Parts: sequence; C-alpha cells; structure tokens
Amino acid sequence: MRIRAARLGELPVLQDIERAAGRCFRDIGMSQIAEDEPLPLGELARYHRAGLAWVAADDNDAPVAYLIADRVEGNLHVEQVSVHPGSARRGIGRSLLDHLAARARSEGAPALTLTTFTQVPWNAPYYARCGFEPMDDHTLAPGLRKIREREAAHGLDRWPRVCMRRVL
Repeated sequence: MRIRAARLGELPVLQDIERAAGRCFRDIGMSQIAEDEPLPLGELARYHRAGLAWVAADDNDAPVAYLIADRVEGNLHVEQVSVHPGSARRGIGRSLLDHLAARARSEGAPALTLTTFTQVPWNAPYYARCGFEPMDDHTLAPGLRKIREREAAHGLDRWPRVCMRRVL
C-alpha cells in the first residue's frame, strides 16, 4: 500500500469506504453508527484543500482507506480513519496513523489526538495498541471539549467514548 494525498476526484470513494467500514458496527448492535452518513463532499473537500486528507492506495492506485485530520490545540487530531473491510487487518490503519504522526512531528506538533468508542474492539483497544492513551474528560482543553460536545449533540454518546492521545 502506498500512502499519498487524497485527490479531489476521489472524495466520493472516501465516502464509500466509510460506508463500507461503518457496516461492521451493525454486527455489534450499533446500527445507528452503521447508518450514519459520511461527511459531505464539501466537508471532505475542506480537508483536501487544507492538505489534511490522505489515502492508502492499492497496486492500481485506488484508495482502500483514508484518514482526515484537523489541527486542534497544537496537535493533529484524527477526525476520521476508515479502512474498507476488504483491506482490513493488514496494518493499513496503523500505517495511516504513522504517516500522520510523521507529518505532526515535521510540523512540531507534540501529539496526535482522537475520540473513539471505548468498547468497540477496532476503536479504543486498537488505538491503544497504536500508542494512544486515554485522556481524562475532566481535564480536556477547550478544543477537544468542543469536539466531544459536538459528538454528544450528534448522539454518539449513546455508547461510551473517550479522547485519546499519542505523544510523539
């Protein structure tokens, strides 16, 4: 797999990857997450323009996974990382996270952050294996607190969630 910047014309493919990856949530009783629509094309284009959207491409240069990030409080924050189920369990998600970590280091960012479900095996337990550690919700800085509030308003707090941080 080769990691490269996402191309503008590929943004609908990123939506398809997220939909496919989201179907796994149905199997664990989280059908609302499985049915949740991916970010609109305009929002994905914002990440593209900011240079904060990457894909893992197969041998035919077709995206099979993607990661988008924001800058939050001096860190790079993983907004979304999705791997198509047909390409899962090959280290692609970890490679995308490592790519983001290298980018963050080059910018002088001290850490990566993300928010995720605590009880989904391919969420918090996976990120812990990738070097992320849980953060105390009571000590979150305003930017991460705002992200958590937005997630709660979207209904994501129906299931336990956590902020995590990977020091670089």
